[in-house]
Amino acid sequence: MDPNHTGPEEYGHGGDAPRQRPPRESLTSDFGQHAPVPARTVQLVSGDFLLTVNPVDGSEIEPCPPAERPARPGRLTEPERAEVERAAAPPVPPGPAQPSLPLLARQDEREALVRLLARGRSVRLVGPGGSGRTRLLDVVAEDCADLAPDGVVRLNGHRRSADDLLHDLFHAVFDAPLNRPDRDELLESVREIGAVVVLDDLEFGGAALDELLDATPECAFLFSATPDVADPSADSGVEDVELPGLDRAAGLDLLGHAVGRTLTDEEATWAGDLWFESEGLPLRFVQAGALLRQRDRLRAGTSAVDEFGVFEDVRPDEAPYDPADGDEVPLPSLGEAAAPAPLLASRLSASARATLRFAVALGGEVPHQAHLPALVGDTHADAALGELVSCGLVSPVGARYRLAAGVPAQLEAAGYTDDADTRIREAAQHYAWWTGHPSVTPERVCAESDAILAALTALSPLAADEPGTAVQFARTAAPAFAAGLHWSAWGRALRAGAEAARIAGDVGEQAYFHHELGIHALCAGQLDRARAELEASIGLRGALSDKRGTVAGRRALALVADRSGVPLSIAPTAAEEVPEAHVEESASPPRGVPMAFPDLQPPADTGLVVSRAVTAATVPQQTKDGVGGGVKGLAKRNLVAAGAGALLVAVLGTVVTLGATSGNDPASPSENVGVNPSASQGLDDGSLDADPAAGNEGDTGKATSRPSDPGPDGTPGTADDPTPTATGSDEPSDDETRTEEPDEPTKTPSKTPSGPSKSPKPPTEPDPEPSEPEDPTDESPTSESPTETEGPTTQPGEPSTSVTASDTASSAPVETSTTATQSTDQASPDDTETMI
Repeated sequence: MDPNHTGPEEYGHGGDAPRQRPPRESLTSDFGQHAPVPARTVQLVSGDFLLTVNPVDGSEIEPCPPAERPARPGRLTEPERAEVERAAAPPVPPGPAQPSLPLLARQDEREALVRLLARGRSVRLVGPGGSGRTRLLDVVAEDCADLAPDGVVRLNGHRRSADDLLHDLFHAVFDAPLNRPDRDELLESVREIGAVVVLDDLEFGGAALDELLDATPECAFLFSATPDVADPSADSGVEDVELPGLDRAAGLDLLGHAVGRTLTDEEATWAGDLWFESEGLPLRFVQAGALLRQRDRLRAGTSAVDEFGVFEDVRPDEAPYDPADGDEVPLPSLGEAAAPAPLLASRLSASARATLRFAVALGGEVPHQAHLPALVGDTHADAALGELVSCGLVSPVGARYRLAAGVPAQLEAAGYTDDADTRIREAAQHYAWWTGHPSVTPERVCAESDAILAALTALSPLAADEPGTAVQFARTAAPAFAAGLHWSAWGRALRAGAEAARIAGDVGEQAYFHHELGIHALCAGQLDRARAELEASIGLRGALSDKRGTVAGRRALALVADRSGVPLSIAPTAAEEVPEAHVEESASPPRGVPMAFPDLQPPADTGLVVSRAVTAATVPQQTKDGVGGGVKGLAKRNLVAAGAGALLVAVLGTVVTLGATSGNDPASPSENVGVNPSASQGLDDGSLDADPAAGNEGDTGKATSRPSDPGPDGTPGTADDPTPTATGSDEPSDDETRTEEPDEPTKTPSKTPSGPSKSPKPPTEPDPEPSEPEDPTDESPTSESPTETEGPTTQPGEPSTSVTASDTASSAPVETSTTATQSTDQASPDDTETMI
């Protein structure tokens, strides 16, 4: 059948319109062709989300509109509770009714359990596998039917977590179809439940058990666990009741009820040895009773076999004795009685043995009796379940059956795993067809979840040979688990499908499973995992140009960003290793990174703080020197830029400070200024109308202008000009008095030191009123304040230059004196250089 056909009403959309049935004819088939219809989808509410399970393109999730929000759930009615309890019970095997064995030697434990539960205490029944824990729980549940307002709730803890059990308890009491409440609503609802919860096969303890108990303060729990399960915490208030084995008399009595007659002396002796070997486990006596019944049938002869047809399919090599020989059939050996599974199976029908092989291949999970005819290939194979139950080879676990304790290991040793791969493939193909059939409801799929997941898990190692089967199996089973609100099974099926798709190399299927895993994590509140899965799905679908799937993934990713509070523009994506961020750093100076003695810049050229966005493409991941990118790399760049800016500011401040505080040196030219300034500010344009005076010691260079007196002829630069007074005996040449620019390495440095010569003679008359400091930014040559630089002092015999101001104030032009002889020719502007 086509798995894309829509199903009945409970699977989401309405079913197909009823087609006209053709007239019945003897030679015509009654089966018509179905018209192609859209794939079935289911809409359900998960917390604040409206989830649309789409098995084709992937599920879609969105905030649940107010009109779609379900009302507060009400409690189930009595008929509905009875239906839920019937569905939770194991199915009755077909065939003759099985005799009910009495509960022997358990009265003390029974009364203790009922007494503790009546006081509102939670109790844990601890016993090994095969000790009869499930049978005792059934009896105690009947005794406690009227103790709590909500009665007795039966739950199965096999492979179930604390969260799964809370949801199971919620749906067992409240009427909430297609609604899986969030954590807060779930805790609020289960807190109101007052019932005796009978939980078989508990598999956890400690903090997880405390979480379950704290969430249900009005419930009294009756747990059943094996000794290898973790103990409850010390303050949990759970009491343990040990379930020991039967004594010898009770064991013999149970064996007699299992056989259906009185035991002979030989059989009683044999049963005594069995009691010592099995430590009184009731399961061993049930299986021993099955061995004795098979022995009785063997002793009855061929006529009884032909009448009942029990052993007609037994292979000759599996039957230890031929009934036609008429020999006495001895009792099984003690070893066969202690491990009776291979001997019991050898005397069962072929369908029962095939069912055991499927169960061993599926890890102990027995397929439902409705699947046995299709799996085994026999229309009457459903009767095999009755044979297995009567022999004690299977035991009920919730609404299903599993191989009894110790049976899987015994059958594996007998060679029942030789064709396990073939059985796994057959089971996977059958379940893949069945889970996708439109007539199968999600509730039925969830009831068979253990066998389905066992087949899917066992098929994963074989997916390299047949990857298509595993992928198709997961594609059909996962949506059914989601529609049935079985979240843990949904997640396991998706993970198995993703692994199968990876092995097969199918990128489209990988994108589907990653998308579904992201939706599953979002519904479960795991936001980080949801983000990673959705980003992986979006990347794969982007490579396939799947626009519809990409849009669905981005919508789900937007919900993740909304729930986590991290915007999508800031949150890292799958293609970005470094998140986008705004980084503040100092702008580089106009002339590059400043050196030890940088060129002084105007104050307006100082560095500014620039804010820019640093993307993943611009941030280096690894530098040549091994420094990694990311936040550390950006921080190092900021430190370098900030240090450069700080150095520039420090140099500027040092220059200004030296110019303002250089008066501490007695030889500083600023202290050698007389009362009459060498330059005055004009009244018209604010420029200086006089050249600086020369002749005072401490000047760093020669005068940059000639004397203001042109002589008698009125023409400056002639022979009749007055000769300035020299302070030194030697007259250096023009080349010796020039100063060189530091950025011209081709010129030879001056022989005369550029620093001022330190004169021991103090100024004759210090200036009582320091002149107002001039603007250092003024570009006039006469307004620059010379700065003291380190250098060699003037040696004897070397030329020395000094310039000083006049000691007396005069209205006449100020005469200057210099140590150099004034040239008759006027110096060109290129010969005079000043240092800024």
